[in-house]
Amino acid sequence: MPVASESSNTARLEWADLDLYRFFAFVFASPSRERFDILARPALRDALADLWQQLRCPGTFPDFAWFSSYEEYEATYIALFDVGIPEPPVPLFESAHDKTKPAQEIALENTWFYDTLGLKWDPGCAVPDYLITQLEFLAAVRYTLEHAQDDAANRDLAQLETDFLSRHMLNWLPTAAAKLDSLSPSAFGPFMSLLAVSLRNRREVNDAPAAV
Repeated sequence: MPVASESSNTARLEWADLDLYRFFAFVFASPSRERFDILARPALRDALADLWQQLRCPGTFPDFAWFSSYEEYEATYIALFDVGIPEPPVPLFESAHDKTKPAQEIALENTWFYDTLGLKWDPGCAVPDYLITQLEFLAAVRYTLEHAQDDAANRDLAQLETDFLSRHMLNWLPTAAAKLDSLSPSAFGPFMSLLAVSLRNRREVNDAPAAV
């Protein structure tokens, strides 16, 4: 995670150097000690407040306090995203929030997008419409776009990114963020709000007419 200095207590994240797709994939991946320790850095709150302003999120940055212990972090993650009857409060799957199409159709559409870059998802680890899988695909699109060799490839990749954001990510992430916000506050709420706005901003940047 790029920072401006080596001190984890004072360092500020350099958002311009950071792939937000990969950052949020890191945040919302299954709990681990490494993840907890990195996100518990004291400088993180100020860095997130800076990102809130940069993304022009509505309102003021909410009070943010990371979990006091790994056990609290792990238990909250499981209670919000992994366990519940008949399902978790906020499942991290597109098909859990979009009920306009069968889950199999949503999964197939995601797979078609992945195929455009020759990417394959691992059925032993996740399903095609899982948040982390979707974010990793977008990170691959962004990396490929930034290294495109000609304008035509650049335009095609930007359109691919925009289409995936519109048809899939923004089809469910704002709904999931609203659900999470309506529950008891936790550190995951601001993260998901930032993610939803960052996705919307990326689509707007891609849709903006090119300067002449």
